[in-house]
Amino acid sequence: MSTRIVLVRHAQSVLPRLGEPDDDQRPLAPAGLAAAEALVERLAAYAPAAVLSSPLLRAVQTVRPAADALGLAVTTWPSLREWESGLLPSADWETRYAYSWAHPGFAHGEGESLDALTVRAGKALARMGEEYPDATVLVGSHGTFLTRALIAAGQRADWEFCRAMPMPAIYEVMG
Repeated sequence: MSTRIVLVRHAQSVLPRLGEPDDDQRPLAPAGLAAAEALVERLAAYAPAAVLSSPLLRAVQTVRPAADALGLAVTTWPSLREWESGLLPSADWETRYAYSWAHPGFAHGEGESLDALTVRAGKALARMGEEYPDATVLVGSHGTFLTRALIAAGQRADWEFCRAMPMPAIYEVMG
């Protein structure tokens, strides 16, 4: 057997402030908080042994209601953070992201390339497999991270898949 990893993209968050570094404590919007509550039954049905999350507040807030219902703590792993793109939130973010997807080895300034993110995501999945053998793990994270984790797990995904991913979204991989 192997580890079943349930990847959860965070629900609708408050929008970032354009032209400023993104805030790790940016919360879910009211609709996102309601969506996180609505996920409880579906996520609890996976009967996870552990609930992991990106340390960013919006990811934690998405999986916390299910963790609370299951009596589990939310454990944050820095490796589950969103893509460290090196970009400030901007009105033309989609153009910049599309460029990065077309050139996954390219890094903006001091940022992380998408290839590096795929490696980071793959290592996180492998760690889950080692730490939670033959169990189910619930993971709260972010759209770009989840898309690259799917790629690391051998699934096909691209910029259009990432761009169209709903908030929240749920995917399963084996670790």
